[in-house]
Amino acid sequence: MSSPDYARVRETMVEQQIRPWDVLDNRVLDILVRLPRHAFVAEANRALAYADLQLPIGHGEVMLKPVVEARVLQALALEPSHSVLEIGTGSGWFAACLGALAGEVLSLDRRPDFVEAARARLDANGLGGNVALETADALSWDTERRFDAVCVSGAVAAIPSRFLSWLRPGGRLFVVHGRAPAMEAALVHGDAVNAPRIESLFETEIPYLAGAEPAPQFRL
Repeated sequence: MSSPDYARVRETMVEQQIRPWDVLDNRVLDILVRLPRHAFVAEANRALAYADLQLPIGHGEVMLKPVVEARVLQALALEPSHSVLEIGTGSGWFAACLGALAGEVLSLDRRPDFVEAARARLDANGLGGNVALETADALSWDTERRFDAVCVSGAVAAIPSRFLSWLRPGGRLFVVHGRAPAMEAALVHGDAVNAPRIESLFETEIPYLAGAEPAPQFRL
């Protein structure tokens, strides 16, 4: 049985899924055409690597839909001089995309097995030379570093102020917030003088970061 023509499948994904969702940034489209998303997907799901689906990666976590990933990359408007903090390494795929657009990436995940597997995938595919991975829970981790962009791969009920504190003036935070199923994907613009400005991007639903779920609602 012949192997799939992944290059052609990637082109189809971009033309039939990504562009129709108003992703027109040529740098973003280029990396989605070039980078091997299937190499970051479990063998059992590899045939679905370029489908318009969330894919399970273990521990109740998922890879986001390609259209969502593309919209996030476009909204962040990354440049080669930028530094990025990713919260939620998962498979390592999105860290590879961020690394292809930005100068340096630090990606955190609370699960050591995710971090180890992501590093192996990045190295095996010659990607992520500018991506550092660290096992840490972002809800308790802290740093003196400041980033041009922070990207949160899991949802939060409310946006933690600590995430905003890691932005440089003029930096941008991508986050999905709210209570399922009515979650909002947003870009939060940091400002050294004024309060952060929240730009609504689209509605979606993704799993919560562990510890960032909404408080249970009790009904009589």
